[in-house]
Amino acid sequence: MYNVSIIGASGYTGAQLVQLVIQHPMLSLKGTYVSENSADAGKNIAELHGNLAHVNTILTPISDDILAELANGVDFIFLATPHEASHDWMATLSSGSAKVLDLSGAFRLKDTKVFEQFYGFAHTQTNSLAQAVYGLAEWHEAKIAQAKVIAVPGCYPTASLSALMPLGQNGLLDESVRPVINAVSGVSGAGRKASLTTSFYEVSLQAYGVLGHRHTPEIEAYLGSPVIFTPHLGNFKRGILATVTVKVKAGTTAEQLDQVYSQAYADKPIVRLRSSFPKIDDVAHTPFVDLHWKLDEASGYAVITAAIDNVMKGAASQAIQCLNIMTKQPVETGLVL
Repeated sequence: MYNVSIIGASGYTGAQLVQLVIQHPMLSLKGTYVSENSADAGKNIAELHGNLAHVNTILTPISDDILAELANGVDFIFLATPHEASHDWMATLSSGSAKVLDLSGAFRLKDTKVFEQFYGFAHTQTNSLAQAVYGLAEWHEAKIAQAKVIAVPGCYPTASLSALMPLGQNGLLDESVRPVINAVSGVSGAGRKASLTTSFYEVSLQAYGVLGHRHTPEIEAYLGSPVIFTPHLGNFKRGILATVTVKVKAGTTAEQLDQVYSQAYADKPIVRLRSSFPKIDDVAHTPFVDLHWKLDEASGYAVITAAIDNVMKGAASQAIQCLNIMTKQPVETGLVL
């Protein structure tokens, strides 16, 4: 058994992690923590999340002493915390024997100038950043297996890269035409904190972060290609549907596209290659990414759709996938029953 603790356990992603750890056959939950000034400090998690009414764990306020103790006190630490907190705490948490899986954006971008531009503060944790491995589970398995620090990908990049990587890795993208990603997320992507702009009653389908969203450089960095990424907020709870339009290289056939996707994901049980375009209801509350694509050979344009649950594959279950890789377990352990 591996002992794990979760910092930021009161939010949607943190609570999802609690559920996944509880149901995992090889994990033991040793502690759940929230920020020192959190209104949830001292509460039982069951008070906040009714689906965890069977779980008896107190949300303990974090402190410098606890951070230091966790570094050697457990095998794995999950950080479901704001970017600034992950940035500031990583050096301490990763200083001991524990391995850290960070679900914030603090260690996803290696270029600190780009990071400061999109996240609004300077990145000073250069040692931790150098250690961090991007946790796109289907594509970075070898590096994840050896990692001390995992930067779990964002939810939009997970959907977008799952759709694009088979084309990018096989040199099929026409480099003169940027992939265009239109993606829609449910309101849980904005987190649990109340806000008028993300209130379920107020939300109507709309684009946001146009030509400036912080997930754009993340997608570009790991795809190796510039993209046009437009996120949208929808009035549903969970899920992301990313529809990606690409121009492929001249002469590319539909058979080639079928082949590169089939080969890329042949031994990846979390990826489901569908025979029709997926919808969010197919993946909500599951760890899967569902993919389907279609190519117009005459024009050379292809459309690929990826559907994921933003709280699961876009955050918590992908973190568990990474842990499974790090502990040499089947990647679907504790996720697919």
